[in-house]
Amino acid sequence: MSNSPLISYTKLSPNHSGQRTHVIDRITPHCVVGQCSVETLGSIFAPTSRQASCQYGIGADGRVGLYVDEANRSWCSSSNANDQRAITIECASDTTAPYTMNNKVWATLVDLCEDICRRYGKTKLLWFGDKDKTLSYEPESDEMVLTVHRWFANKSCPGDWLYNRLGDLATVVTDRLNGINNNEEDDDMDKEKFKELWREMRKELQDNDASAYSEEARAWAVENGIVQGGSSGEFNGMWEDVLTREQMVTILFRFAKKFGMS
Repeated sequence: MSNSPLISYTKLSPNHSGQRTHVIDRITPHCVVGQCSVETLGSIFAPTSRQASCQYGIGADGRVGLYVDEANRSWCSSSNANDQRAITIECASDTTAPYTMNNKVWATLVDLCEDICRRYGKTKLLWFGDKDKTLSYEPESDEMVLTVHRWFANKSCPGDWLYNRLGDLATVVTDRLNGINNNEEDDDMDKEKFKELWREMRKELQDNDASAYSEEARAWAVENGIVQGGSSGEFNGMWEDVLTREQMVTILFRFAKKFGMS
């Protein structure tokens, strides 16, 4: 078993049970209850008196710390059975409910979960949102399952902020693993592409279609030269197209001239 290449700080804790007795098929994210750095987390898990640890910690600045090798079982979730099969991640958070995590922590958590899944050959990260269903579920070889500390102890961990976003976490990571980028168009957008899309949209609007309610008004405007249509040989009022200020003042000027107001 390898550790994540996203690690920027390492301080191995003595608090673990040695080699796992189960293959890795779960990820358990926790809230730290503090906007800690990875160095602070390393110090917290260093003494044997602490009797606690985790595989990874994500500091408030988004950096990743390693405290227990993935090959070993950490002491993190108040459950031997869960920790034997889960990679555990402590995430910097506010000190009060709902234990909000900042955008840097969230982004790194997504990256880290994706990295873990890829290294273990998984194409799906699953969140069922139900303790009994999750703990009785046996994942397929390409599946990784999310679990939470509150299922094994009288705790609110990972806090409602993250708990309510675990479905989003599973979806985003699964999409990434399968090459789906929901922001692909936004990522690729630039000035030239926007102009091209705008021109295509206007072409669809620059025809002679219009609603029936405006038929009489349109006929009047054309008869009186207020609207003179497009530049093509056949009249086209481009009735559904957007109106520029230049076109607006031209229409007003024609109206004023027609009725002797200019």
